[in-house]
Amino acid sequence: MQQVSVLAARAERERGQRRREDKRMTAEAAVRLIGDGDHVAIGGTLYSRTPMALVFALLRQRTRHLTVSRPLACYEVELLLSAGALDRVVTSWVGIGLPWGLPPVFRYYMERGEAGYDEWSHLAMGLRYKAGAMGVPFLPSLTMLGSDLARALDLQTVSCPYTGERLAAIPALNPDVALLHAHRADMFGNVQVDGYRHMDADMAKAARTVIVSAERIVSPEEIARQPDRTMLPYFAVDAVVEARCGAYPHECYGLYAADFEHFDAYAAATRERGPEAARQYLAKHVDGQADFGGFLAAAGEARLAALAAMAAELMP
Repeated sequence: MQQVSVLAARAERERGQRRREDKRMTAEAAVRLIGDGDHVAIGGTLYSRTPMALVFALLRQRTRHLTVSRPLACYEVELLLSAGALDRVVTSWVGIGLPWGLPPVFRYYMERGEAGYDEWSHLAMGLRYKAGAMGVPFLPSLTMLGSDLARALDLQTVSCPYTGERLAAIPALNPDVALLHAHRADMFGNVQVDGYRHMDADMAKAARTVIVSAERIVSPEEIARQPDRTMLPYFAVDAVVEARCGAYPHECYGLYAADFEHFDAYAAATRERGPEAARQYLAKHVDGQADFGGFLAAAGEARLAALAAMAAELMP
């Protein structure tokens, strides 16, 4: 379990100058802010509002020796492993979802020791980002006490100064970079999300660099009309990327549903061929396209429209 000095990370963030300036750039330019050896936190949860346009750009960049953290990780972790990008995964879960079973590609790399895995409870992941956002070295909790996870992680404990009770000391997590996807943002980096926000706000506040893709880049005046929807202000964001359907084949609340048929095909292929199927997926959908727009074009407008209709059915 790697640790950083939370006070040093906090001081570094406070020295940063995130001005009210135009932060728009392409996904390819944005991921150049990520370097070899960085810790990258990926926003959203499982197949909800995953910043896939940014992940695909990162995959094409072929950055190496990354650590990736996420509250609940989906098959993007398998793609990063198959691309040779990851040294370590920090999460509470890896897989698409219960109907698709255990992730064979993830198991392949972990069982052979080709990458490390720090498994935390889902609550602990949230507390780690929360502590990083607060600028404190840990948060006390009861989660994981007495579990095999605590032993495997060498989780430290503290004594409550008021009651003397034993509590888990959940360490802060301060990623080098956070990748998030949102419903809309303005050119300065004021970011709005409709519906559930997952752990994205704390993740962003804990990170040194924050890259946000958004379904739409809108005017500051439109942002100001719904201030309650603003998840992050401009001074918490370093780069903004306009990415229509930027979470596809994952879902974006109210705009489009997850493409379960796409997941079915991927899961069937990896069950049959393991890492080779993941590498073929990369060759076809990532490296075989000029950009994320090409991936969407291959999916087809009819498919995207059907997913949008499915999402609309759930809206009031």
